[in-house]
Amino acid sequence: MKFWKQLLASIVVLAIALFLWVEFDPNAGATLAGLGLPVPQFMLAEAGGDAGRAGGGRGGFGGRGGSKAMVEPAETGVINDRFSAIGTGFPIRTVSVQPQVSGQVASIEVRSGAVVEAGDVLVKLDSSEEEIALDVANVTLKSAEDKMARTENLLKQRTISSVEADDARTALENARLAQRQAELNLERRTVAAPIGGVIGILNVNRGDFVTNQTVISTIDDREHILIDFYVPERLVGAIEIGTPVVATSVARPGENFQGEVFALDNRLDEDSRTLRVRADIPNVNDKLRAGMSFQIRMNFSGETYPSVDPLAIQWDSNGSYVWRVSDGKAERVDVAIIQRNPESVLVEAAIETGDLIVTEGVQNVRAGGSVEIVGPNAPAADDADGEGAESVKNKKVSEPGVQTEAEAG
Repeated sequence: MKFWKQLLASIVVLAIALFLWVEFDPNAGATLAGLGLPVPQFMLAEAGGDAGRAGGGRGGFGGRGGSKAMVEPAETGVINDRFSAIGTGFPIRTVSVQPQVSGQVASIEVRSGAVVEAGDVLVKLDSSEEEIALDVANVTLKSAEDKMARTENLLKQRTISSVEADDARTALENARLAQRQAELNLERRTVAAPIGGVIGILNVNRGDFVTNQTVISTIDDREHILIDFYVPERLVGAIEIGTPVVATSVARPGENFQGEVFALDNRLDEDSRTLRVRADIPNVNDKLRAGMSFQIRMNFSGETYPSVDPLAIQWDSNGSYVWRVSDGKAERVDVAIIQRNPESVLVEAAIETGDLIVTEGVQNVRAGGSVEIVGPNAPAADDADGEGAESVKNKKVSEPGVQTEAEAG
């Protein structure tokens, strides 16, 4: 076959393909215009809605009155309005009780799980030697005081020198210090509670030998429970001291415990880009324990965006868009998708709540073309020549939950 015949056949095939594309793709005109190519006059007429093939019945939604389509009113969706995290609770104060000296346990004055106050005696160590040392110190102090009294009388009579009087005073001071040391040594044979709270399981028994490294037990002040959790970087600016939180314990399902943010870390973790936050939960009726896991929930004002049906989102070479019906005419609105949900899509676009967005029949909709609304959101028969689509919008927005006549039928 000669070259010119091959060229002619190729041109014919391309022309047929172009015709079919223009004929069956409703976005062909917009695509040509976006590429800066001339748009055929019949496509412009078709976009007008009342002339040409706009009502030709293609795809099952055509009609003489314009393209038939089903619509849904746009709603408002909110994102970043809540946060949930898992944290571990611990008491507001906790102390590991250890003796200050070594010795044998002589008696245990409390039981595991008891509530103690600061200063209550927990354990006594054998103190026989310390009691004897204190008695010796008391005797020595009494002797030093008597000697000092005699020395003062002799000094007044000028029968002794001032040096001897100074020695007597020094001996008296040393005796007093020895007595204080003996009292301290005896006092340390008694292990007392440093804080008030609930004592845990005792780790010693009577007769055990303990050192200053032995942990006798732990005391938890669980009047308040602190919970550490982490929040992502995007929420850092929305959290401050005093922000309310709600905690739920796995051990007590169905119960919510109210609290607030108690402390914030001074920097974010560089690996996870999260901020450590500490919440304070009042432990009313002592229901909570240290070590419990908690689910923390927080609510914020969030960010609002228009919400449309997922079926309304369309795509072409210029990006995503939806068809909006206003005064019976179709209008293309470009959108940027913010968040996809199972039943809605949040978008950033010039869309108001209640705007009628095409969800079905989009293949026959043309920019500026007439649209006949069908389906549950179709305007009532007596509104067909009056309010029209605007009536549907008002009914869906101003009277939620009230069915129109079309919906009731």
